[in-house]
Amino acid sequence: MRLAVFFKQARLRRDKAFLSLKAELEAAGCELYEAVDALLPGTDMLLSVGGDGTFLSAATLVAGTDVPVLGVNLGRLGFLSEYSPGDIAGPLLRGDYTLEDRDLLEVRTDPDGLQPSKPFALNEISVHRSGAAMLGVDVSVDGEPLPTYWADGLLVATGSGSTAYALSVGGPICLPGAKVMILAPIAPHNLNLRPLIVPSDARIRISFRSRDRKVSCTLDNRNLLLDKDAAIEVSVARFSLKRVRFPKSNFIGALQEKLFWGEDVRNEAD
Repeated sequence: MRLAVFFKQARLRRDKAFLSLKAELEAAGCELYEAVDALLPGTDMLLSVGGDGTFLSAATLVAGTDVPVLGVNLGRLGFLSEYSPGDIAGPLLRGDYTLEDRDLLEVRTDPDGLQPSKPFALNEISVHRSGAAMLGVDVSVDGEPLPTYWADGLLVATGSGSTAYALSVGGPICLPGAKVMILAPIAPHNLNLRPLIVPSDARIRISFRSRDRKVSCTLDNRNLLLDKDAAIEVSVARFSLKRVRFPKSNFIGALQEKLFWGEDVRNEAD
């Protein structure tokens, strides 16, 4: 088995838990190499070593391929990178895992706009003000205009991203298989504009009203500046991310354990 390994933090190359996993996999006949900008031919799987931010970067590296991603958690939260190094070798070598499809978002700019080199995001694409002035965001879904969002910004999230930035701005939690996109304003100046769920096959067009010359656009953890007169289109990509899941992985359990979902101190046993 040829395994690519992806890091964002150089110090993790020397992490004892990771080195132990690496030695165990190599002893079983696996070939491991470090992926930086591209994958070698014949790669069977990518190990994302770090935290959830590393996993988001790894997602863009495999975008458009069928190479699945396994999150090796050496970070903090570990919601996407959920497996500790010591829990990986056994089920991986036995082939005791499944592949879970996760939607990716794709952004396109107007022909004369700045097109990102990696126009994909696993969690969300957000647009937000670049200066002090409030941002007006005009949105249409499949050609149907929505009310203008006057806010700090707006984000479009996948079901995966529903437990990330979208959650912090009042969006709903979606199960991983939900084929939806979430439109959620960031600090809106109108309490009546609530998050909106749209089908995953919709096309979302976004343009801006701003006194500033630039608008900031963020794709997961990558940022670019757009001219205020630019427009972008967001849709679900034609391919998905394949995420490795081991037996007994449980989304609801992860919500409760890592995000304390449903915890009610009023009803805890004494």
